[in-house]
Amino acid sequence: MSKILVIGARGRAGKAAVAEARERGHEVVGVARTAGDGLVPGDVTDAARIAELAVGQDAVIAAVYDGGSDPGEFFPRAARALVEGLEAGVPRLVWVGLASILPTAYGTLLMDTEGYPNEYRSFFLAHQAALDIFAASSLDWVSVAPTGDFDHADPSRKGHYRVAPGNPQDLISYADFAVALVDEVDHPAHHGEAIGVVV
Repeated sequence: MSKILVIGARGRAGKAAVAEARERGHEVVGVARTAGDGLVPGDVTDAARIAELAVGQDAVIAAVYDGGSDPGEFFPRAARALVEGLEAGVPRLVWVGLASILPTAYGTLLMDTEGYPNEYRSFFLAHQAALDIFAASSLDWVSVAPTGDFDHADPSRKGHYRVAPGNPQDLISYADFAVALVDEVDHPAHHGEAIGVVV
């Protein structure tokens, strides 16, 4: 059994990660911006609070987003706070990433492929900036993203997935995505890189 801190536990990916980890018998602390629903309060951009919450934890899963902030400021600030708060004591960070910055089977980033919607390109680049901050740190981290998008029509848990290149047609449920997140805590297979997963 591991002790896992899930930051962003009120969101769909974070909530699924909490459920999957608890189903496996892990001791889980869920963190959200405000308390309630069994969650403890914490701000992912507050390094001191992260360090406080992370004491005694074996791993952190971070599934964070702030729709009220500029993503170009929020994601790098969150990444810096995670590095500062975790480097001294938590051995593993699993970050919920973004399909848009994954390479396709041909090596081109998904966001750079012909016809890919780029009205949110600043959001994509903000995610990449966060990964660059992790890469410059001593953290053992991995970024896990759906290869395409989440399957909102079929939320069921199949219990399996595979690692694959970015593909905008691919879908994965939040439940199966959570399987991949917790697997990277239980049996870390990827280090210092961004991966995509699909059923």
